[in-house]
Amino acid sequence: MAALLAALAGGSSRVECCQLGDRAVWIKRYQRLGPRIGQRLQWLAARLSGVTILRPAPILDPQGMLDREVRQIEAFSAAGFRTPEILYRGKMALVLSHLGLPVSKQMSALRDKDADAHDALLVRCAVELGRLHAAGLCHGRPHPRDFILENGEFCFLDFEEEPAAVMPLATAQARDVWLLFLQIASRALKPETLDRAFVAWKLAAPAQTAVALAEIMPFFARLLPLARFLLRIQNGQDLVRFVAATDYLAGVTQSQS
Repeated sequence: MAALLAALAGGSSRVECCQLGDRAVWIKRYQRLGPRIGQRLQWLAARLSGVTILRPAPILDPQGMLDREVRQIEAFSAAGFRTPEILYRGKMALVLSHLGLPVSKQMSALRDKDADAHDALLVRCAVELGRLHAAGLCHGRPHPRDFILENGEFCFLDFEEEPAAVMPLATAQARDVWLLFLQIASRALKPETLDRAFVAWKLAAPAQTAVALAEIMPFFARLLPLARFLLRIQNGQDLVRFVAATDYLAGVTQSQS
């Protein structure tokens, strides 16, 4: 405990890995994030446009952010999904167990060696997101860096978003799918991987979430001409991901409606 308290007091990084004896742990600090202008502008855009999917998660103080993460970890764990164990809970920090190597790092190691294994990880992410949705949960910002696959067991990390607090659950889950496909559509090495991932998610997910996905995609699809125009000016990775994911999901949901 003395070593843990020293690590908590001695560090300043928002998230850091510490070695306590023969055990690695993660310290996550909930610091004040300033005015968070981006979130406030996003909320204003959602209010003015009436587009539910644009609503950001509630803006909370550090204690509220910590409580939200604990609440999400407990909900996921109660539903049977593996999450980090909370080893210590302070007023402004959590100490969490180490679960393994993130899927994103496993993919990086496979990218130039084994395209099949690389893309199989993307499909597995879609499968597990579908299972999560079927359990009545949503992640909020699904990304391969926030997933762990260790000895065949899938684990979830980083529960800083709670979109279901500001929009219907099915809409929040549909947003999850679009966010995950920002990664799948831009990272897949084989063309068939997108279809495999979508089918894998849909087989596990609730039918109402697939309906909600088809309902939100026209909004994003209307932004495609602008995104493609901007790509001619600057080839930014965020734009590439947006175009790839939105183009695919808009097409597949329209064809299946």
